[in-house]
Amino acid sequence: MQPITLGKAAWANHEAGAGREWLVTNGTGSYAMSTIINLNTRKYHGLLVASLSPPVRRTLLLAKLDESVTIGSTTYNLATNRTVHGLSEGGYIHQQRFVLDYFPTFVYAFDQVWLEKTIFMLHGENSTVVLYRLVNGAQPAHLCLRPMVNCRDHHWTLRQGQIALSARPVPRGVSIQATPAVPPLFLCCDRASFHPADDWYRELFYPEEAARGEPAVEDHYLPGHFTVEIAPHEDAWITFLATTTTCREVDGPAALEKEKKRYQVLLEQAGYSDPLARRLVWAADAFIVRRQSTGGKSVIAGYPWFNDWGRDTMIALPGLTLVTGRFAAARSILLTYAAYCKEGLLPNVFPDGRGQEPLYNTVDAALWYFHAVYKYYQYTGDRELIREHLLPVLQEIVEWYIKGTHFHIGMQEDGLLAAGSPRHQLTWMDAKVDQWVVTPRHGRAVEICALWHNALGVLEYFCRLCGRPFSWPDLPGRVQESFQRTFWYEAGGYLYDVVNEQGADAAIRPNQVIACALPFTPLRQEQMRRLLGVVWRELYATYGLRSLAPGHPAYRGVYQGDRWQRDGAYHQGTAWSWLIGPFVTALRRAYNYDAASRRLAARIIQPFADHLAEHGVGYIAEIFDGNEPVMARGCPAQAWGVAEVLRAYVEDVLEKQKDHNITKGR
Repeated sequence: MQPITLGKAAWANHEAGAGREWLVTNGTGSYAMSTIINLNTRKYHGLLVASLSPPVRRTLLLAKLDESVTIGSTTYNLATNRTVHGLSEGGYIHQQRFVLDYFPTFVYAFDQVWLEKTIFMLHGENSTVVLYRLVNGAQPAHLCLRPMVNCRDHHWTLRQGQIALSARPVPRGVSIQATPAVPPLFLCCDRASFHPADDWYRELFYPEEAARGEPAVEDHYLPGHFTVEIAPHEDAWITFLATTTTCREVDGPAALEKEKKRYQVLLEQAGYSDPLARRLVWAADAFIVRRQSTGGKSVIAGYPWFNDWGRDTMIALPGLTLVTGRFAAARSILLTYAAYCKEGLLPNVFPDGRGQEPLYNTVDAALWYFHAVYKYYQYTGDRELIREHLLPVLQEIVEWYIKGTHFHIGMQEDGLLAAGSPRHQLTWMDAKVDQWVVTPRHGRAVEICALWHNALGVLEYFCRLCGRPFSWPDLPGRVQESFQRTFWYEAGGYLYDVVNEQGADAAIRPNQVIACALPFTPLRQEQMRRLLGVVWRELYATYGLRSLAPGHPAYRGVYQGDRWQRDGAYHQGTAWSWLIGPFVTALRRAYNYDAASRRLAARIIQPFADHLAEHGVGYIAEIFDGNEPVMARGCPAQAWGVAEVLRAYVEDVLEKQKDHNITKGR
């Protein structure tokens, strides 16, 4: 896999270095994350954020591990920290390179010494390894490692005095615990001696949280420091382990090779030689996690702050699991959600613990489920799973949607689907601040009705495939006719976004693109071409589609500020990376997959190759400003952004694993 390499120009000052972040995960929801100069700028940053009830209850245990090297009478402090008073330590000046191969590596050079630091996690364990390689010069060197420890939910911040942390020596290191509800943190380092202390690093400042209107000051516990002596001209490996299991000796280089091998297997399984496809396959792995409460696989919607969500999971499933060849994970996810189908609805979000009821406040998770199942069959041909396990669930969903279910979800006399109320936001444009529904879309929403038409087409297809009767043979055609009559805005050449008691909303939004990209589309080809021209002109913003056209009075082109300001812009102009997927697919389809549309699709995808080095290094951000220069915002690593760019790139640009003979609509 081609490494992403950054040099000193990327951290010409600490603000520049703080603008790019790295992420490492372990397959259970746990993660390590910071910036490329290891300056923590978010409350979510840390070397071990452990998921105590996978993939949730994520708890910050180790915030940082700062280094210094003493040679003779000179100490080189490699730490970079910022307090409320400004930059307190500026060790980034000694950093020479940042390299993201499989895992982030930081290279420092000073006084004839080279120090490389690689950070990775042991898959399936709440364990982070920091592997050092120190190539020494002509004098003895003294390496000091200073851990900053915490114990709190990753959404919170902590100040000295709010919690009591106690440390006790253990073989090879130290054990630190705050409460019986959280397992102890073990810090271990081979070749090192541990020197206990009892202090706090006070008033660490998180500028990203301050910009979001969130608590931005925190204290971290300092239990002591580790020291390692390095002989002249020695080429030394030092392994530091932070874990919730127990202190033990870990062969750092061997553990690193083992984790690299796991990624190599994933890349071989996907089978792509293209560098961008391989990098996105690597990124996709971060989001596929084990859910303890269900015993199956799930999808983290985004790092660092999202959990697993039904809608996001179904939209992301084709790109994360099918394009990558991870069919067992796809099967597990589909079966898990099938088991939790309730009165036609699939969970919007699972609870944190066993025995708790999921939340079902979404109209489209169940509809996207049809799309995910259809794509699963397209890639695997697994008829047995469809016939024996999933077809009854698809049938149940349609039956409930026809007769009506919770949240005012139900089929209307014209065959279209209506959902929600002025107080309930059930589509993906679901921002709500207190009682303010920012983007009200109750009634007949365009992508919901298109997804409903697609669901009927999928169910009819699988009924024929499995030799089962389809109970509503006239309904798909009726829905298509009503969709055309209700949503097509002839004067504008595009689709209304929502139709309800207040009339038809002619705001130009990207939801209409979904209607073009679904396997069973209710649109004619000439309609697709016309509306895609409008979308391209009004909504395309390099790394995504704007959620609202700039000319609309409610348009908000910058996503910044406190919760009210940010949520007020979330679906009112902010550009979303995941929408590039259906946009590219719709363009290819509208122009019969000709050579020109393929070249256009490649041009649309290409900027993401640059983006992988610009924000969340190796990942695709959740959102971008609608205004130029479309700065990345939100989560630095978003599941459906990675998934849909990867899927569209593989299917519509590389033209791999794509069956164009499967239904293109009625």
